[in-house]
Amino acid sequence: MAQIVVRNIDEAVIAALRRRAAASGTSMEEQARRALARAVGLDREAAVRRLKQVRRRIGRVSGPSIVEDLHRDRNRDSQ
Repeated sequence: MAQIVVRNIDEAVIAALRRRAAASGTSMEEQARRALARAVGLDREAAVRRLKQVRRRIGRVSGPSIVEDLHRDRNRDSQ
């Protein structure tokens, strides 16, 4: 894995990383890695992959979609 050095980090940021690390039982370095991953959208990508896995496992949900329900309600209201 690659490494980076970040200088001149605000003390408030360091304190927040320290608190998060203590609360989660991880290191400040791990908290910084997680924050960087979130900042560049890697957590979102992982969530999308997980959602796709769940969708494949459970299949298509039966019944009308929310769009179909909205169209039906609007048509009923206009009559």
